[in-house]
Amino acid sequence: MGSTVLSLRIDGELLDRLRQHAARRGMSVQDYVVQTLIRNDFDERFDAAVDETQKFYGADLRHADPADRVT
Repeated sequence: MGSTVLSLRIDGELLDRLRQHAARRGMSVQDYVVQTLIRNDFDERFDAAVDETQKFYGADLRHADPADRVT
């Protein structure tokens, strides 16, 4: 998969906060933003997969008690 350039116009205060978050993690702002977007995308895809599994099995797996699992 290749990469593409994306230009954003953002508020100066938001950029300052992004710089602070990135610096705490020893990252560039670009790397911090990309990792945040990747994590958010994963979370959304994971939630969709859980929803589909719940529909298939007819159970609420997000709030299931681990003690109820049969192994």
